[in-house]
Amino acid sequence: MPMKRITTSEEAVNCIQDCHTIAVGGASGYAVPEKLLEALGKRFRETGHPRDLTLVHVFGVGNQCDKGLEHLAQPGLFRRVVGGHWSMAPSMARLAAEDVFEAYNLPAGVMEHLYGAAAAGRPGITTPVGLHTFVDPRLEGGKLNSRATEDLVEVTVCDGEEYLFYKVIPIDIALIHASESDTAGNLGMSQNAGFWHNTDLAQAAKATGGSTLAVTCKLVDSGVIHPRDVRVPGCFVDAVVVDPDQKQHYELDFDPTLTGDAVKAESEFRDFPFGVRKVIARRAALELTPGAILNVGFGVADGVVKIAREQGLADTLTPTIEHGQFGGIPAEGLLFGGMYNARAILGSPHMFSFYHGCGVDQAYLGFLQVDREGNVNVSKLASSIIGTGGFIDIAQRARKLIFCGSLAVRAETELSSGGVRFVNHGRPKFVEKVDQITFSARFARQSGQEVLYVTEAAVFRMTDDGVRLEEIAPGVDFDTDIVPQLGFKPIVAETVRTMPLELFTGDLLPRRLFSHYGG
Repeated sequence: MPMKRITTSEEAVNCIQDCHTIAVGGASGYAVPEKLLEALGKRFRETGHPRDLTLVHVFGVGNQCDKGLEHLAQPGLFRRVVGGHWSMAPSMARLAAEDVFEAYNLPAGVMEHLYGAAAAGRPGITTPVGLHTFVDPRLEGGKLNSRATEDLVEVTVCDGEEYLFYKVIPIDIALIHASESDTAGNLGMSQNAGFWHNTDLAQAAKATGGSTLAVTCKLVDSGVIHPRDVRVPGCFVDAVVVDPDQKQHYELDFDPTLTGDAVKAESEFRDFPFGVRKVIARRAALELTPGAILNVGFGVADGVVKIAREQGLADTLTPTIEHGQFGGIPAEGLLFGGMYNARAILGSPHMFSFYHGCGVDQAYLGFLQVDREGNVNVSKLASSIIGTGGFIDIAQRARKLIFCGSLAVRAETELSSGGVRFVNHGRPKFVEKVDQITFSARFARQSGQEVLYVTEAAVFRMTDDGVRLEEIAPGVDFDTDIVPQLGFKPIVAETVRTMPLELFTGDLLPRRLFSHYGG
């Protein structure tokens, strides 16, 4: 294969012209082409060009502070931004809220499949994912502000069933990162925590006559990378920038337990401290079933895997995350997107195909708001743009959903062997109407999904008539503790069960509570 152009980041981004569409790879702080983003931001600050770009990114890209897409948060640089998740670059989210550019939010899995569609020369993808959520054009069409007027999503019907059609976005320039490149431009990702969508993105740019610019930590001779380890063939790569200082993640030099090259011992994991989050995770974990394939979300929900490990159930389950990993332990906080001790790592488009095909038995996800119908919002609060990420892709196609979160915002509680006592009530998270529908109760009812909402004080279930209270924590009074912290009065089951008292102590849970394990 011919030698590739090895260049500086400043020279590489000179090929980006006014009105180009650029797509940025990476997720959170993993596999981000940082040097290219820095160089593009600097070029615009110094010259005012390129201008009026369209930016496409599947996952959040940044550290919620000063890296990733934060380099590009400059008025005039973009005409339009289509993002799967926005919270990792708060300045970009603020510009979107201020109508500085056209802003859209689409499901991450759908966006990844749009790269595949572009690579294959297809006009778009047709899928049920997104129906009756805010990306449905009958609601908001994924539009985040008043400047976003073009419809990127359409409703279509096939064999009498409704679907959404998402239009392909042609890519002029793809910006990606890989841990190693040979002199022919073949890219390997042996020291990356995942593969994400680099292959599809580079192919999408190639198919539309565009270019792929890659940042790599290490340059090796042609042929050194084993063909099985090449994730992006050199024929898709137009220029390579070498940055030996880039870490595996913004917060991490390199951890081989995230790549499968070492095993992280159980003793190396932090203990799960007893508190409200653990109580919620414990109650949610009682829904676990042997052999289940799980998706575990960010935040409170990831505690379910910790409980499974504490209780000796982990070997009976297969956790997954949308970034492509099977069978390990999800990393927490800003490191989410990696998985310790994974048994398999695929490209994230393959994982989303698995999710879209109803491969997940149980999904444990967080929530910001729940309304009386059972709709869930995780993507927008008032004018604060967060984004759906893979939430819609996962939630609409999992067989069973367990939403995990506190009953109210900033409530003060005391936990004891007697249960829960509210010292001060909080602001309702269960509201009359969610700010944005990220999970559609209507779609879930039509699909026959089982849906629970687990909090430290009560457990609710989605029914045909709305949200129904089924369990209440010991020490909690419905009229004085629950109702004042809800924005609506729920349906109440004929028999309201008491949540097991053992949830509220620091001891291991008795096996009898895990009914699906013969308890």
